[in-house]
Amino acid sequence: MIPPKSAMRIGCAALLALLVPTDPARAGETLAAVAANFTEAAKEIGTAFADATGHTVSYSFGPTGQIYTQITQGAPFELFLAADQARPERAEAEGYAVPGARFTYAVGQLVLWSPDPARVAGRDALAAPDLTHIAIANPRTAPYGAAAVEVMRALGVYDALAPKLVEGKSISQAHQFVATGNAEVGFVALSQIVGHDAGSRWAVPQEMYTPIRQDAVLLAAGADSAAAKAYLAFLQGPEARAIIARYGYGTGD
Repeated sequence: MIPPKSAMRIGCAALLALLVPTDPARAGETLAAVAANFTEAAKEIGTAFADATGHTVSYSFGPTGQIYTQITQGAPFELFLAADQARPERAEAEGYAVPGARFTYAVGQLVLWSPDPARVAGRDALAAPDLTHIAIANPRTAPYGAAAVEVMRALGVYDALAPKLVEGKSISQAHQFVATGNAEVGFVALSQIVGHDAGSRWAVPQEMYTPIRQDAVLLAAGADSAAAKAYLAFLQGPEARAIIARYGYGTGD
């Protein structure tokens, strides 16, 4: 008997095969709204998707909460790759997404990071007496920011560190604050620093925060788009999953 997840992937592969255009004139384009933490992985997946199917994808990157607001205000996105599960679930419930088209495409990893190779040796970096600024993404709109607050509360240091927090509107901006020296350390996504040996980091144990399960969903605007459906099928296939894993994400297994 084929396991349910294996059957789903086989089905996705079959769907992808059906959606590959045999005539270049029939190749389509889709527009995807994507959580900022997934920027680099999405760009690589987009190139692989175009090579494999002939379809193309354009991206709009930003904080998940901000993207969801844009969707409710009529933004023409056909796909939504969020940094959480809550917004895609709401999109389905509120009629902005195609029912049953939602799945987890990545599981994020939170990291405390500094460009200074001697700064972060573990959680004790948060207690350093010379620490003046800690970058996080806005916890009200960015799931990685909410996870960072959850970690600091779990460690019992949130109240002491709150005056030192510097909020970026997205995880990309939080990373930029640290990279440019405007904060000594920051809670960022592993995907932003994977493959870079410079600096120092603490991979936050995943039991310290709610798993960052990132869901994708087909939006109502893409319900009749062959390119949008092909993209979601490709995203669940082995080539995209290999890219996702290479950027430091779990793949929802």
